[in-house]
Amino acid sequence: MRQVVLDTETTGLSPQTGDRLIEIGCVEMIDRKLTGNTFHRYINPMRDVNPGAFKVHGISTEFLQDKPLFKEVKEELKDFIEGAELIIHNAPFDVGFLEFEFKLLDDPWENLEEFCHITDTLMMARQMHPGQKNNLDALCKRYEINNAHRTKHGALLDAEILAELYLVMTGGQTDMGLEIQQDEASPVFKLNTKGIELPILYATLEENQAHEAYLEKINK
Repeated sequence: MRQVVLDTETTGLSPQTGDRLIEIGCVEMIDRKLTGNTFHRYINPMRDVNPGAFKVHGISTEFLQDKPLFKEVKEELKDFIEGAELIIHNAPFDVGFLEFEFKLLDDPWENLEEFCHITDTLMMARQMHPGQKNNLDALCKRYEINNAHRTKHGALLDAEILAELYLVMTGGQTDMGLEIQQDEASPVFKLNTKGIELPILYATLEENQAHEAYLEKINK
């Protein structure tokens, strides 16, 4: 199972008002394991970055002037994400900008869902935690994920944080890194329990209370 966690930064809030992509960050997971394979590009939007957006991500118009255009990175991006499940927080925002960029180039990828399955972790979080804040910072606090290094938004950094959040939200750690090796030459010992009465050990009151408290913490 190949998944790509994706995030973008933009010049503003809406492609319909002329805003454009300026950064794309992706991290790859295979079978719920981070592979270390990433895609990260800054993009020249051919327009100024809005002051409000600059306050969020700190990427200036001047910084982007010598960066490639979207058409120069699109094939590399397509190769990286094609056929994968895209994990995106607030997917309509990022997908809307990506599809707008493809549409400007008359590229068939203007309908991204034809080439990738898309999972929106914001929608997932809202279903799991209705009525609560579900942005990345709030989720990191709720799931005790350290994001102190996130002083500003950044596509690759946010994709890395989201990957960790997604794994926790969908079942936590799935591989403890332990391997059981079987040596066919090793003797096999079987315990004969005939005639042995095995004791039944019941949980104490304190152990039951600790268990209930732990379950309550998980539910929260």
